[in-house]
Amino acid sequence: MDVLKQLHDYYRSKRSYLYLSILCLATATALGLVYPNLLRILIDDVIKLRRFDQVPMLALAIFGVAILKGIMQFLHGFFGGRLGNYIAYRLRNACYEKLQFLSFRYYDTAKTGDLMSRLTGDLEAIRNFIGFGFAQLLNVFMMVIFGSIVMFSINWQLTLVTLISIPFLVFVALKFESRIHPAFQEMRLALGSLTTAVQENITGVRTVKSFAREPHEVDKFAVRNERYRTNQIHAATLWSRYFPVMELLASVCIVILLGFGGTLVINGSLTLGELVAFFTLIWYIIGPMWGLGFHINNYTQSKASTERILEILYQHVDVKDKDTTSHMNIHEVKGHVTFEHMTFTYGNQLPAVVDINLDAPPGSVIGLLGGTGSGKSTIIQLLMRAYNVSEGSIKLDGVDIRDIRIEDLRSQIASVFQETFLFSSTLKNNIAYGMNEVTMDDIIRASKLAKAHDFIMELPQGYDTLVGERGMGLSGGQKQRIAIARALLKNPKILILDDATSAVDMETEHEIQSGFQEVMKGRTTFIIAHRISSLRHADEILVLEEGRVVQRGKHEQLIDIPGAYQDIYHVQYADHIERLRVADELYLSPDENQRDIQSDTHSEQVRTYE
Repeated sequence: MDVLKQLHDYYRSKRSYLYLSILCLATATALGLVYPNLLRILIDDVIKLRRFDQVPMLALAIFGVAILKGIMQFLHGFFGGRLGNYIAYRLRNACYEKLQFLSFRYYDTAKTGDLMSRLTGDLEAIRNFIGFGFAQLLNVFMMVIFGSIVMFSINWQLTLVTLISIPFLVFVALKFESRIHPAFQEMRLALGSLTTAVQENITGVRTVKSFAREPHEVDKFAVRNERYRTNQIHAATLWSRYFPVMELLASVCIVILLGFGGTLVINGSLTLGELVAFFTLIWYIIGPMWGLGFHINNYTQSKASTERILEILYQHVDVKDKDTTSHMNIHEVKGHVTFEHMTFTYGNQLPAVVDINLDAPPGSVIGLLGGTGSGKSTIIQLLMRAYNVSEGSIKLDGVDIRDIRIEDLRSQIASVFQETFLFSSTLKNNIAYGMNEVTMDDIIRASKLAKAHDFIMELPQGYDTLVGERGMGLSGGQKQRIAIARALLKNPKILILDDATSAVDMETEHEIQSGFQEVMKGRTTFIIAHRISSLRHADEILVLEEGRVVQRGKHEQLIDIPGAYQDIYHVQYADHIERLRVADELYLSPDENQRDIQSDTHSEQVRTYE
């Protein structure tokens, strides 16, 4: 069995449950063979010979066998259930753990709905087969073997004639399995696609409604639903095509038994009790053969599910610790970051960033400016080892980050991303997410620095307020301030602000940046921003285009050099520059009174510009 071989490592310690489950089922199956023999004795030795005084003994024997068989079936279910639940538990933990350590490269193409389908429906199919399906499938063969032995012991000629159609029945069942397995693979894929559509629609319901795209989403879902329905119909068609054939072959066995067996009874070569026992035994064999398709169905489903689960478990981890990686003393980290001729390429695409060189001393502030797709976020993700660099290196305090444990590296980095994610929990828990132990005073202090404390205290339950899924119920600016507080609470050596103030207004941005001036002291800070106002105080600004550094320097240097930075500056501050020019003209007016009046205006304009 491929499924059992592939999953052996996940039930090895509990394989005794599998053996006990099979043993109990085999015992129950063997006890089931007692009934035909008791029936033969009842007819030939009791009723025919009119020995009715033996009826109570036969009844007690049947009762005792029934109790013992029931106990064996209970133990089979008990051990099988324990085994199925154990392996599902192990697989679920293993899959979830593997998903935690897969790199961004995997999630660039993975679909949430499909992963959810694997961790629910596929695991359930495996649990059912390992716990019960395999033993039941094995039981089919045991019943055929045990039943055939008993039938041969009664009359071997009748046995051979009666079972003549059984090989054809087995052939049809195996043919059915070869056709139904691909069908169930397609059905699982279609279900994963369907689940993905539902997940994406629920997640993006606000976008759907804001664009009035409900009909489009209904049509998109209908297409995937139709694919799933088509696969279901195809599987049902296979069932309807093969099962009547199997039933016909089973009926042939009965016809042959009654015809040939009846002749043997008339000729005196077979007793009536033996014929009745034979009739019971043939159903003992044919019944499981009819159910063989059902068990094969379970097997094929679990086989397809196992392939999908193992696809996750065997997924290559691009970013992982080396065997020679050593622990880093987090208390000695200074935060000195250097990029040396660093180049990175996503798969077979063109390089996302090319030949990046940067020296960021401890406590320095590095600004990254550029258009969409210029490589700003890629540089930050490489620093966090979301991906491994293709060429060159990134070093922290002179050590290549590939030689530092990922956990140690990321413990020194706190990030605030442009797209804020909050968990369905309290605001307090969301802010404290990056820390194992933290006091309420620390949480409040970080919230004040992020300018989040005031709006949190206005909420009915303050820091104990529950936020909805992904932070529903908070504005974009409020969510971003919570994310900033979460990063500040971590007290990192390296702070990454990926357009962290994009969702707040200019006034709040100025307040948050004022708080950053204190927080960034002693920390190496990387700021990705579209607003030059967020980068003006950086020690060095890198202007990126198509993954290359086209300009670098301080704000005061770059605004005087023709190029991308100056162009962006003029676009963002055109209105402010014009207002300053007018104020300057008025300030230089020969009318002293007018000059005095405009002196205050000029000062106000300068403050606004700053």
